[in-house]
Amino acid sequence: MPTPTTTLALGPDWLDPEVLIEAFGLLGILVIVFAESGLLIGFFLPGDSLLFTAGLLTADGKWITTPLWLVCLLITLSAIAGDQVGYAFGRKVGPALFRRPNSKLFKQENLLKSHEFFEKYGARSVVLARFVPIVRTFTPIVAGVSRMNYRTFVIYNVIGAILWGTGVTVLGYFLGQIPFVKANIELILIGIVVLSVVPIVVELLRARLAARRGTTAAERAAAEEAIRETREHYGKH
Repeated sequence: MPTPTTTLALGPDWLDPEVLIEAFGLLGILVIVFAESGLLIGFFLPGDSLLFTAGLLTADGKWITTPLWLVCLLITLSAIAGDQVGYAFGRKVGPALFRRPNSKLFKQENLLKSHEFFEKYGARSVVLARFVPIVRTFTPIVAGVSRMNYRTFVIYNVIGAILWGTGVTVLGYFLGQIPFVKANIELILIGIVVLSVVPIVVELLRARLAARRGTTAAERAAAEEAIRETREHYGKH
């Protein structure tokens, strides 16, 4: 059986899903899913393409020989655990993040964007954020900062983890058995990466169009007031 894997021509080699899985196996996948789900340092990790590749390689049986059901279960549990840690971190020290200066691994804009996403979608954001790179890392932390009801968070966390962790992996498993997909896996993975960043691109375009249109004095005043209230709120914690 020809191998379905190839080198993804995006980003450094050490972030290539195949390279990561070949080097660290299923355990590496679980660690990455956990880190990307709730640790600040995990926002740059290849979540969607990694899960798709994990399913594909499970079908191929080259690097992953664990049954699909167990792979999905472990990935889902890692995703749930990651979000739980992010939520706990947010409740304990999260407010201080809004006063933290930017660094190579931390950008205030990522946190504020996730806060805006959370405010817009409420509890549903815990599920929706799973499918948005960067936002999925910061959303559980923002949920903790915002003191979201813990029981509600757990319910949405589990739902999101199942839909994302199991859904994307199963998709990779079954598509990986299609000859066309196996013969064009690099293009498929690039497509997944492109689709995963579409929400970010759309948001940037919306912001650019809004900037070109300009804002009224009332809109600017409302935005400045919202920023001031947010900083004052988190500055008290």
